Amino acid sequence: MEKASIAVLILFLIFRLGVDGGGLSYNFYEQSCPQAEDIVRDAMRAVFMADPAAPPALLRLMFHDCQVQGCDASILVDEDANGVQITSEITAARNFGVRNRDSISYAKSLLESQCPGQVSCSDVIIMAARDAVAFLGGPLINVPLGRRDSSNIPSSAVADSSIPPPNIQVGDMLRLFAKKGMTTEESVAIIGAHTIGATHCVNLMNRLYRSDRPSTDGMNPAYELMLRSACPRFSLTPNISIVANDLTMVTFDNHYYRSLMAGQGALAIDTAMASDPRTAPFVARFASDQDQFFNAFSSAFVKLSYSNVLTGNQGVIRENCARM
Repeated sequence: MEKASIAVLILFLIFRLGVDGGGLSYNFYEQSCPQAEDIVRDAMRAVFMADPAAPPALLRLMFHDCQVQGCDASILVDEDANGVQITSEITAARNFGVRNRDSISYAKSLLESQCPGQVSCSDVIIMAARDAVAFLGGPLINVPLGRRDSSNIPSSAVADSSIPPPNIQVGDMLRLFAKKGMTTEESVAIIGAHTIGATHCVNLMNRLYRSDRPSTDGMNPAYELMLRSACPRFSLTPNISIVANDLTMVTFDNHYYRSLMAGQGALAIDTAMASDPRTAPFVARFASDQDQFFNAFSSAFVKLSYSNVLTGNQGVIRENCARM
């Protein structure tokens, strides 16, 4: 057998069976809680039907959790966990607008009633984000499970230093995701999560009104006028006002990339990807071929979900996601 084929087989076995019997696997809950994925999927469907803004919120929740310390559900712990006041991760400035943590707790409570002490909060976050993508028409992503929850809660300062700022540049973005094993294609695809949801005006003010904005910014002038109208310079509600990320903000599709090619990206990274020679070919490819976007996004999603996970005897399985 050729070396390449052997490597692929080894990776398959690792993902399928887990590492040393204690890692992630695609059938992790087959014996301990075989209905786990169905319970989460049904719970999320109810949440999504009641709140159209929930799917993008839960996808963002996964990203913010995995970006800080790893995919360990640390973002769910409240400030007054166990009655002890802490400066928890969720209070970080860059976690502004993160919501639907209660949806994870809801799904977890259903799991506890059926399979007490078996399914981690961190796995519920991953499953909920995966189901959010599929619910809005995106790819059906098969993710390995078996994560455990952290008992080490990072401070808000750690979170602020780990979560990328809204004005991140292409080079920094590529380095960020390269650390998680993503290729350039996968990095461009994971940013495609912006195809759903909206951006708060507070994250656009610097780009829209800075006097020294580069002439190479690439934003379509008509689109800029629209953003300025939605987010006026002296708005009293920049933390509340939002703009749609693209015209199909409740559908997971490739319209986002077509918008970028027209200079209609709300965040600086959106527009920059369409002109940077490292990323522009992938923006163009995804704009013309939704299946390629879905395939690359699925691969990137799984790699993100592997970020510094705790498995085996590491970490804990919290009964209450908001408490230690």
